[in-house]
Amino acid sequence: MSYIVFENVNKFFGNNHVLKDINLEVEKGQLVTLLGPSGCGKSTLLRCLAGLETVTSGRIYLDGNDITDVSARTRGIGMVFQQYSLFPNLNVFNNVAYGLKQNKIPKQEIQEKVEEILEMVGLKEKITQYPNQLSGGQQQRVALARAIVTEPKVLLLDEPLSAIDALLRRNLQIEIRRIQKELNITTIFVTHDQDEAMVLSDMIHLFNEGFIEQSGSAIELYANPRTKFAATFIGNYRILPAADLAKATGEIFTCQDVAIRPEIVQISYQPTVDEDKYHLKGVITNSISHGNIIRYNIQCGEVNLNADVVYESGIPYKEGETVYLSVRKDGVIEL
Repeated sequence: MSYIVFENVNKFFGNNHVLKDINLEVEKGQLVTLLGPSGCGKSTLLRCLAGLETVTSGRIYLDGNDITDVSARTRGIGMVFQQYSLFPNLNVFNNVAYGLKQNKIPKQEIQEKVEEILEMVGLKEKITQYPNQLSGGQQQRVALARAIVTEPKVLLLDEPLSAIDALLRRNLQIEIRRIQKELNITTIFVTHDQDEAMVLSDMIHLFNEGFIEQSGSAIELYANPRTKFAATFIGNYRILPAADLAKATGEIFTCQDVAIRPEIVQISYQPTVDEDKYHLKGVITNSISHGNIIRYNIQCGEVNLNADVVYESGIPYKEGETVYLSVRKDGVIEL
């Protein structure tokens, strides 16, 4: 049996069916991300595991034990929320030490554990400061330290970085992953941010309206979405009616829709010949700069595509120019 098992879990809030027959397993030591839009059920599943919500039906197992009806206090689970939830009247040391004191750990051991964990999260020099003297990122690291200092069986992170600016958020993603690996602690991370899920995860479970739409590694979900929802949520796929692409290329498709990533589309001023690619002619309608990547939108008759071009030097393509596209056949996903 896997370390964490959700078995046919359902959750209703009144008539609202929030979790629908969830079957999910997490291996010990993994960092697993529950990814999806707001209201899809990912945070509710996390709270059911923590014991903050009761399941309507189904069972939850942790390390071989059925914890479905076990109190939250005795499950051995640490949790970090989007809100830092620090005690404003306690300094960093006492915020982190709170759970250890509740567990009546000896004073000297508390001192050693708190100093060790603050060293790990890079906040030992802030040990006497109060929450209002810390930045948002520092407060979130204190919350993380408080959650892991008690050595929980599982660490749960519910959108902990969503209120932090982009640069600091990227740095904290790296720090969370480093700490998780160093402690080898089984971790479940909830986010609506696909980039964050890609950076952090051993395994991603994509949620949609209470169901698990698709599960896999970051690369598997990005390169091989199995449904239209997965293709629209992961990556920057352009979803097209297969009939339109067939008309533009002369190929035959048996599916209803196709998904095309912008990085498999190449642009040139001259037509090319390659049997491994679809070839289209179109007009540049607009372009958007993403740092060293320029994303062009090209209208090819009834087919509208995006193409990502790495900007190195030279003059970018201009709006209104006629261009030729080459699309890798093996990169077109049939849905």
